Amino acid sequence: MRGLICHLADAHKGREMTSTAAHLAWLESNGTYTSACGRNISVYRFNHDALDVVVMSDWAKHFRNHYCNDQEIRYLKNPTKTNSEYLISEKFPSELIAPGPSIRAGDFAEILIADYLQYVKNYVVPRTRYDRKIIANESSKGSDVIAFKKAPNAISDNDELLIFEVKAKASENTKVNILQNAIDDSVKDEIRIAESLNAMRQRLVDRKDFKSVDLVERFQREPDYPCKRSYGAAAVYTTSSLHENIVSTSDASRHPSASRLELLVVSGQELMSLVHELYRRAADEA
Repeated sequence: MRGLICHLADAHKGREMTSTAAHLAWLESNGTYTSACGRNISVYRFNHDALDVVVMSDWAKHFRNHYCNDQEIRYLKNPTKTNSEYLISEKFPSELIAPGPSIRAGDFAEILIADYLQYVKNYVVPRTRYDRKIIANESSKGSDVIAFKKAPNAISDNDELLIFEVKAKASENTKVNILQNAIDDSVKDEIRIAESLNAMRQRLVDRKDFKSVDLVERFQREPDYPCKRSYGAAAVYTTSSLHENIVSTSDASRHPSASRLELLVVSGQELMSLVHELYRRAADEA
């Protein structure tokens, strides 16, 4: 745990969202499982503390800004609504109306894995997936998490494009192998990555973030300038639904890039309660 916190401190240096990654200090390595095809599955425990007001508040702001930048909310919302009312009714998936709760769990899991890749693994992870959704109670289309590593001021064949498929099971006491679902759906990323990069680029142009546009463009030039392409499959479970004997039946042998596929599992106690609390705080503190 101490090593991970030090790693986080190093990863935060010079980054814009330093305080928002404090919740990753709750992420603790919990060894590995072995898949049916003999691959290591990295396992993490998320020891969250919803009573830690400072960390939860920073995290809620970071989480909220995936859906609606705090600087823009005044101009986007219906003027008859408060910030909180706008976020709850038009931006956030519903807490009660299906499929809202499962969309909440899925978005939470994707953002958590994106944070892990950016702040622990030191990838660049543009956040463009949620803020222009037309229907709040639907999942965004395309690859779940796209991350980059690139040599500074140069194009190198060591530059890396990483595409992660993420699944969530936040309900209690279920027995399902969502890691296998993530592996199976990761196969589709080979087809949809061009569309996903194009969507990311368009959103970055809307933001006038041309430095990030240039980064995306480098990986759109992959046919002319080869790079490393890696894949990941992640499963985020509430603890009572994580069963090693079930997850270990996962088989990635049929994945077309199995040798470059990372397998990851994260679990946390009463995860759905945490998800709803995070959305509540994100709205109330807007």
